[in-house]
Amino acid sequence: MDTLGYLGQGFGVALSPYNLVTALCGTLIGTVVGLLPGLGPINGVALLIPIAFALGLPPESALILLAAVYLGCEYGGRISSILLNIPGEASTVMTTLDGYPMARKGLAGVALSLSAWSSFIGAFIATCGMVLFAPLLAKWAIAFGPAEYFVLMVFAIVCLGGMAGDRPLKTFIAALIGLFLSSVGIDANSGVYRFTGDNIHLTDGIQFVVLVLGLFSISEILLLLEKTHRGQEAVKATGRMMFNFKEASAVFLVNIRCGLLGFIMGVLPGAGATLASAVAYMTEKRIAGAKGTFGQGDMRGLAAPETAIGGAACGALVPMLTLGVPGSGTTAVMIGALSLYNITPGPLLFQQQPDIVWGLIASLFVANVMLVILNIPMIRIFTRILAVPNWALVPVIAIITGIGVYAVHATTFDLFLMIGIGIFGYILRKLDFPLSPVLLGFILGGLMEQNLRRALSISNGALEILWSSPITFGCWVLTAIMLLMPLLRIWRKRSVARRTLADV
Repeated sequence: MDTLGYLGQGFGVALSPYNLVTALCGTLIGTVVGLLPGLGPINGVALLIPIAFALGLPPESALILLAAVYLGCEYGGRISSILLNIPGEASTVMTTLDGYPMARKGLAGVALSLSAWSSFIGAFIATCGMVLFAPLLAKWAIAFGPAEYFVLMVFAIVCLGGMAGDRPLKTFIAALIGLFLSSVGIDANSGVYRFTGDNIHLTDGIQFVVLVLGLFSISEILLLLEKTHRGQEAVKATGRMMFNFKEASAVFLVNIRCGLLGFIMGVLPGAGATLASAVAYMTEKRIAGAKGTFGQGDMRGLAAPETAIGGAACGALVPMLTLGVPGSGTTAVMIGALSLYNITPGPLLFQQQPDIVWGLIASLFVANVMLVILNIPMIRIFTRILAVPNWALVPVIAIITGIGVYAVHATTFDLFLMIGIGIFGYILRKLDFPLSPVLLGFILGGLMEQNLRRALSISNGALEILWSSPITFGCWVLTAIMLLMPLLRIWRKRSVARRTLADV
């Protein structure tokens, strides 16, 4: 049977009434979970696994439910990022850069609808890619070993300098702060305590939820209080809730490029939606050049990460299904769910249990359509958040933030640490330091360390492994170019200034 025949068989599974209701429930649950700051697809999928198993769902229905929750969380994560400048999860950090400025301009409804449409296009492109290229791309992904991943992440860190325009130095400092914070805790190899200050609560390191809610939520609360004290008006939404044809046309090429990029990044095990959204945003900012207004509410700056997130979310399922290797943290949890049903993901899964594989792929098309149909009519409800005055909104954000952090370890230390990080984040914002590089440096720091250790372990400590392959060499060349670009930009500005003075 050819690919289209298998896909038709998969739609027969996905469109059964039972599985349609399952997918609908999953998308609703996922959207709500993604909306809550601090929660994300990993938590959503992990919570649903025991419920799915206890309800006795068949394997294909359980996998459809978990995949729908996964996609729903990716959709829901953008809501708090756009409306409150609080990332729902790590991957939506880039969404805040232009989504929140759009909301402040009164375009919250347009931003939410455009992000939903962009996520749909990204997921649709990636799902089509799964159908056509899954086996081929899985073989290509094997070429990325620990050394290749380490150099790729070094390249990503260096690229952060391009995100802040005329502030490359502050961006690099912020990224270094994130890298430092990622090293707090017990060293996984030696067991040595690093930067814990002999505090037992820091032995496991700083939790991501504590950092993200401290940096963004607490600092945003302080800024809201500052604005309330000054008597400024709250952010308000305009009456228009939908993007128009002109706006959709303006980001169409961005959607195509970032959908393909997100899919490829998703196929790489460990890269995930966070790295995909960052690379997509930086790439589109480079393409826009001086014509762009990235960071000030540019629609392309919103569409790029959202499309990449949608593409990466679906792309991450490729290595899970074809190699049995998780493409992201969420797919790692889904592999655990498959083990409950005595199903081993890998190449033989396509031959032995095609109903499960192709039913899942077909359900991705169905779930994405459901999410667009559900999310766009609810935009008017979401934007009501902006009508809440600051004096009422601040306590609600504080309560949700506190609950989200306390739920991690049920310790008051995490609450005090979050407040401390929030005050530090507020100071950084007042000094015009971008916060996104701090968070991205923190996320990539642990992955960089793990892959560097693995690479040096494979080579018995020989550093040549870090530049010996064509992929690593190419990444180092690109890294060098990115390091030189800020210097060239400064040199060019000085040259223009000297010529202007000479003309005068």
